[in-house]
Amino acid sequence: MNRLVFFLALIFMSACQGQKADNKTTIGENVPTENAVSIATLPDMLQDMNSKDDVVLTGEVTEVCKAKGCWMKLKMSDNQDVRVTFKDYALFMPKDIVGKEVVIHGVASKKEISVDELQHYAKDAGKSEEEIAMIAQPEVRLTFEADGVVIN
Repeated sequence: MNRLVFFLALIFMSACQGQKADNKTTIGENVPTENAVSIATLPDMLQDMNSKDDVVLTGEVTEVCKAKGCWMKLKMSDNQDVRVTFKDYALFMPKDIVGKEVVIHGVASKKEISVDELQHYAKDAGKSEEEIAMIAQPEVRLTFEADGVVIN
């Protein structure tokens, strides 16, 4: 039994590490990087709809989940970031990629984020108990659920 658990853990760790090519790391599904557009175009993309599939965006990482690497934020404008989560909670980002450019593929959406979820994200980001307690209202945000990431 211990060998099986070890073997499965080894396979899982290998899948999460990603594949390297040309000094780029791909995590998850293959990303058609030639179709990438700036994340700054996301508000215009979602202006008339709540979600859009098969989107390929590029942007700079501003934050990564400190707990597991289970989400990251990309800079959309000087004062706004977009939270990127991962399909089926299956991908984890290295925690040291802040400042790096990435290309992501997946589903962009506009959705209301509950207070519980906002507080969970704040805890993952290492915010203080006081800062977490101040979160009292849900927010409508642009979000992205990625199934593949290329780290440049």
